Amino acid sequence: MAKKKTVSPEEKLRSLYSLQLIDSHIDKIRTVRGDLPLEVEDLEDEITGLETRTNKMKEEIEKLETEISNKKNAITDSKALIKKYTEQQEKVRNNREFDSISKELEYQDLEIKLAEKRIKEFKAKIESKQEILDETMEVFNGRKKDLELKKAELDEIVKESQKEEEILIKKSEDASKKIDDRLLTAYQRIRNGSKNGLAVVPIDREASAGSYIKIPPQRQLDVAARQKIIVDEHSGRILVDAELAQEEQDKLDSMLKKVLK
Repeated sequence: MAKKKTVSPEEKLRSLYSLQLIDSHIDKIRTVRGDLPLEVEDLEDEITGLETRTNKMKEEIEKLETEISNKKNAITDSKALIKKYTEQQEKVRNNREFDSISKELEYQDLEIKLAEKRIKEFKAKIESKQEILDETMEVFNGRKKDLELKKAELDEIVKESQKEEEILIKKSEDASKKIDDRLLTAYQRIRNGSKNGLAVVPIDREASAGSYIKIPPQRQLDVAARQKIIVDEHSGRILVDAELAQEEQDKLDSMLKKVLK
């Protein structure tokens, strides 16, 4: 059975800081995009909502137009019956038949008036709905233009950094595999709890980067010795010495320079 390779504390620190540099670089790329991805998503959701609303109103208007058409057909039928009954009335032989036809004529006349009333009501509803539809369509078209502009802006930013981001994501995955699970979990926990995503930082001016609280001289020497993983008691971040940090930064810069030619 092959012996498991022993990883020195310095190698662990280098792997951790290398991962931090890569992840920070990815963060920076995504920060440049700002809120654009969210703005695009919000606009897409709003447009979908507006589209659903306009389609519903169009369907309602179509139904009302069908109702108007049906009422117009009913009026035509009633007029035809009135003509028929009027002709029959002229040929009746007794009062009972005359009265019966008169009632039919009155009924058909009422049907016409009721249909005309409904037509007016339906037309008023269509007019009201059409106004809302026109306003909604104006907003819809405006949002579509906004979305096109935002998408073009986002696509341009993504296009500029896409290759670099893809390379860095792959490098981050590769770097993570070199770190044991316990350390990687600790790194991710510290990183997720930090506003700027920093879990591993170099000592800068006798303090951890981004902090003003000085680290005791002995602790600084321990960090520089690279013999164990040391966590800053104030910030909770893993510490590395400035020299190691610069070396790993130079490696990353060199790698990016080669792949992004």
